[in-house]
Amino acid sequence: MSVANDLVAAAKDLSALASSSAADAEEQGQLTDELVEAFHESGLWAMWMPTELGGSELAPVPSLEVLEHISYGDASAGWVLMAAGLATGVDAAFIGDEAAADLYGPDGPLIVHSGAGTQPGRAVKADGGYQISGDWRFASGIKHSGALHTAAIVEGANEPPRIFVTRVGDMELDDNWDVMGLRATGSIDYTGRDVFVAESYSYVATTNVPLRGGSLYTMGIAGLGVICHTGWALGVARRILDELRELAMARAGRAGSLAESSAFHRDYAIAEGKLRGARAFVYEVWSEIEDALGREEQLTLEQNTLYRLALQHSTAVAAEVAEFAYAAGGTTALRAGPIQRCFRDIHAGTQHMIVSPPVLEGTGRVLAGLVPGHRWLFMSLISDWNRLGVGACSDSGILHAPIRSAGATTGGRRHGRGSGGRLRGWLSHHQGVASPRVRQSGSGSRGSLLR
Repeated sequence: MSVANDLVAAAKDLSALASSSAADAEEQGQLTDELVEAFHESGLWAMWMPTELGGSELAPVPSLEVLEHISYGDASAGWVLMAAGLATGVDAAFIGDEAAADLYGPDGPLIVHSGAGTQPGRAVKADGGYQISGDWRFASGIKHSGALHTAAIVEGANEPPRIFVTRVGDMELDDNWDVMGLRATGSIDYTGRDVFVAESYSYVATTNVPLRGGSLYTMGIAGLGVICHTGWALGVARRILDELRELAMARAGRAGSLAESSAFHRDYAIAEGKLRGARAFVYEVWSEIEDALGREEQLTLEQNTLYRLALQHSTAVAAEVAEFAYAAGGTTALRAGPIQRCFRDIHAGTQHMIVSPPVLEGTGRVLAGLVPGHRWLFMSLISDWNRLGVGACSDSGILHAPIRSAGATTGGRRHGRGSGGRLRGWLSHHQGVASPRVRQSGSGSRGSLLR
C-alpha cells in the first residue's frame, strides 16, 4: 500500500475510537490520551509535514478522505487533527533551517504545533529576531501541543503578517473554553508580552515558496486550510445524516413514525442528494488541483476560487443537513447523543471566518467575471498585487483561526468585529481590499435546504 492509502486506512480505523471516546472528550474539554497517542502512532499528526522531516506531504484528495473519516467519528477530533496537523505541517515547510532542526529533529516524539493564525498580534524587530505581544484566541489542539504557531504584524514593516513559532511554555494560557459545540477541541486563548522569537522561527504568512517539501506547499497556508475545513464539514454532515437513518430504521413499522412519513421520505432524499452533490463538487475540484500540483503548475484564479466555493457550499449544506436531522430526530435529537453533538458541532464550525458570507460573495464576483486583475489574499480579493512588497506571496493566505468572532454575519445573523479585524485593517491600508462589505443583519439569508 502507498503512504496515502495507509493514512486513509488508519483514519478509517480510528474513526471508531474517535466516536467511542467523544463523550469523554467533551467532558474533559480535550481529546482522550488514547486518541492523541493513536494520532502519533499512525502518523496522522505528521501527514502534512515534508517528507524530508519524516512527514507524508499528503496530497489533497487523500487528505480530504482522512479528515472525513476522523470527523465522522467525532467532529472535535477532526477539528483538532486538521488545525494542529496544519500548523505542524506548514511550520515544517516554511521555518528556517535552525528552527527546523530544533523543532523537527530525529530524536524524541514529534512536537505537535497549534496556535492562532488569523488574529494577529504585534511584533517589533529586535536583535536577531522579533519580540511579539498579543492576546490570541481559539488555539485548537493546544492541550496536545508543544509549540505555537502565532500570527503578528511587524510594526513599521511593509509586509503581510508573519507567523512566529514559539514553545507553548513561552505564553500564558487561559483555560476559558466554555462553548456550545466543538467542546473537546480545547480551543483556549493565550497571551504573550514581549516574547522573543529568533528570525529562523518566523516566516511571512503569505509565502508559497517552501524551504523544504514540494508542490503541496505552493498553495500557501490557505489552500491546506480549505482542505481541512472542507473534509471536516463533509465528515460531520455524513455522520448526522447516517444517525438519522439509523433512528428511522429503528422505528420502522410503528404508526406515526418517521419511517411511515412521506414528508420525511421526501426531505431525507433532498438532504441526501444535497450532501452527495456537495461532496462530488469538492472531489471534482480537488482532483483537478491535485493533478495540477503533480505537474508543478501554479493554480489559476479560477481554481483558487472554486476550492473556496466548494468549501462554502459544503459547509452550508452541512449546516442545513444538521438542521433537518435535528428537527426530524425529535426528542432523540434533543437528548445527549451523536445527533445532538453533531448538531452543536456543525453550527460551531459555521462560525469560522473561512466560511463567512463575504468569501462566498467574492467567489461569485470572480466567477461572474466582475473583478479582472484581482487575486485572493487570505479570504479577500485584492488588486495591484505587486504593491505587497514581498517576494513570494500565494493566492491563498492564512485560514486556520478556529472561530469567526463578532463582526461578520452568517445567514443574516450579526456578529461583532473581532478575529481577523486587525488583519483586515492591514489589508485595507496596504492593498485596497476588494472583497465585498459584510452584509447587515437581516439580509441575504442562505435559506433552507428543504424549501
